[in-house]
Formats: sequence, structure tokens, C-alpha cells
Amino acid sequence: MNIGIIGLGDMGRLYAKAFAKAGYTVSGCDLPANRQKLEEELTPFGITVMDSGKDVARINDLIIYSVEADSIERVVAEYGPATKYGAIVAGQTSVKSPEIATFEKHLPADAQIVTFHGMHGPGFEPKGQTLILIPHRTSAEAYQRMYDVFTAIGSNIVEIPDYHEHDRIVADTQAVTHVGFESMGTAWKSAGFFPWENASYIGGIDNVKILTTLRIFSYKAHVYAGLAILNPYARQQVKRYAESESELFKLMIKEESQAFKERIYRARDFVFHESRKPIMLNDSVMKEFSLSQHADSQKPNSHLSILSMVDAWYHLGVNPYDNLICQTPPFRLRLGIAEYLFKNEELLEESLETALYDKTIRGDDLEFHSAVRDWSAIIGFGDMEGYKKHFNDTQAFFSHRLDEGKAQSAELIRRLMME
Repeated sequence: MNIGIIGLGDMGRLYAKAFAKAGYTVSGCDLPANRQKLEEELTPFGITVMDSGKDVARINDLIIYSVEADSIERVVAEYGPATKYGAIVAGQTSVKSPEIATFEKHLPADAQIVTFHGMHGPGFEPKGQTLILIPHRTSAEAYQRMYDVFTAIGSNIVEIPDYHEHDRIVADTQAVTHVGFESMGTAWKSAGFFPWENASYIGGIDNVKILTTLRIFSYKAHVYAGLAILNPYARQQVKRYAESESELFKLMIKEESQAFKERIYRARDFVFHESRKPIMLNDSVMKEFSLSQHADSQKPNSHLSILSMVDAWYHLGVNPYDNLICQTPPFRLRLGIAEYLFKNEELLEESLETALYDKTIRGDDLEFHSAVRDWSAIIGFGDMEGYKKHFNDTQAFFSHRLDEGKAQSAELIRRLMME
């Protein structure tokens, strides 16, 4: 099978190399300005860089569109009509609803549509990583060929029969997960401090929060903007997360202890039911990964971001353990720290008491409350440019620690996944 990739950005190049190493004939294209640099990088792998997407589309048996989600319709409209007769066409975007609509609109009727979603970033090789495979308009033979391609590069394949189901799950595992960490980063920026310099953000759970936040802000804004705004299920789930945070925050500032605790315990009993298979993050490993120079001066934390997520899962009727089939490292870590907090009765009680009565952290919680509202509003309005600007402003605040945070988070993920 000849494989063509239209869009040789970070993920396009990653998969092009993986296919070439597995013995496939691979070609691809990108913007003309990038051609020389791409040829220098990819020619040693036997990958041919072509002039345009039309050249790629007309000769390959499998054509993968690896472009930004908000650009896919424009690109497929231009190159889709040149698709080789009977070829398999796939997209590498993380949101499948607009992708499938675009394929149906612009591809020839004979094109087979089998799309996929690699559940990892460009910092990880495809081998050993989860990959979601989704049939849409395909023969059994074409689907098997697609399955065999990803088996050959060592992907851990999870099959989901419908792209709507994929988008519902990804709204939780990616869009809402990212908003939670982005809100933490924005809150710290607005408060004007780096969390590793604050005693309320020292310790195992907070090490994970900080490193995951830095990891997210080390990547490009458009990736997260597309996930949140183009996924039709994300707005509903982000809105619910914002409502949960706001309702909990109101109970906190009114110090309505009974109502607050009963609500949290209800959510705990639903999400962390005994039948769920636990993740069990290792406490000693989490404590190792600190950016702080004062790890011995830890103060209690309300963990409002985690309380809000569990409450939102409860109100949405979502079992996050089911969604591990589309897990990303940030989602697994987020579910892991939520599980760690809610299954430790002493730590959970300390968190609830801090949320209700500790005025020294109330200002930080107010900043977080404002940040969640801002992110939810941007996503609710479908403001792609506003999302990117908000993201980039926070990214700039943490710019001097992003590389370190990305490296440490990768090692943290590796260590915790080994446990």
C-alpha cells in the first residue's frame, strides 16, 4: 500500500516516518516554503516530498489529511476531487464531526472513509500508543487494510464504530480536561505568581497539576482551540464544568458546609464506585516531580479544580473510567489525581475544610473561578481567535519553564504508567 500524507507538520512527519520504517512507500506535501527543510529531514527515510496535495491524492492507496481542524474543509475541497479511485481516506484531526462532514461533501463517492485519532502528541512515537480507528464509509476489505497498517507500526488499536461516540468521549478526555488545566494556568498568571513558589501548590497532586499545565501550554494554541470549539459535544460538557465550579464556589464562600459536603460525597459515590478498576497513581513518584525549592513547606489546598471535575462527571452521568479507551496522558493523570484525592478520606476532608474555611487560599480560588468562566465563555461563543489569544497570553507567562515542565511531565507520565 502506498501512503500519502497531506500536511507534514509535527504529527504528519511523525506518522510518515513510522510508516516508512514499517516498509511502506510514503509521500507527502506541505506548504511550498517548507519543502527544502522537509526534504532534508524526510528524504533519508525514503519519503518523497511532492509539490501539492493533488499529486499526493491521485497516486496513493491511503491518503491521510494531517492539517489543522479549522483548515480541513478548505484543504479537502481543494485536493479531495483528485483522490485515486477506490482509495482509503482518513483524517488526523481530534474532532471527527466536521472532518466526516467535509469528507462526505468533497470526496468522490468511490472513496473509502476510515478515519483515526492517535491519542498522543508529537513527543511520543506511535508504537505502543493508543490509536482510535473509526470506520465510516468502507468495505470490510478496506477497513482490514487500514487496521493492518496501524498494526504494522505498533499502535494499540481501539475500535469505535461511530464518530459521534468518539467526539462525545473526546469532549471529556481532551476538551474539558484541557480547560481545567488551562484555567489553573490562567488563574496563576492572573494572581501573578508561579505555583511552585507558593506553599499551597507543593505536594504530589499539585506537582501533577503544575507539570500537566506546563505540558499543555508547551504546545500550540490551535490544537486545543479546535478540540474545544469544533467538537459539538465539548461546549455542553465545558458549560457543565463551569456550572459545577460556580455552584461549588458559591457554597464555599457562604460556608454552607453540610450542602457542600453532601454534594461532594454524592459525586464521589457515583464516580468512584467500588466496581471501577482504579488507576492508583504512586504517591512517592508524584512527590519526586517538584519544581519547588521548598517541598517541606506544604500548605493545605482546596483542590477546587478536581472537586469541580468530579461534580461535573456526576451531573453529566459520565463514568470517566469508561472513557479511558480514548485516554490521553493529561486525562489519565487528571482522573488519577481525582481518584487519589477522593479515595483518601483524610486528604479529602482536609481539602473540603480548606475550601470552606481557609481564607488564605480563597483569593486563589476566586482567580480560578474567574478563569473557568472566561474559558467557558470563549468556548461557548465559538471564539477561535479569542481562545488562541487567551492561551498564548498564559503561555507567555510560563515561557521560561515550559521546556523543563514538558520534559519533567514526560518522565512523570513514563514513571506513573510503569507502576
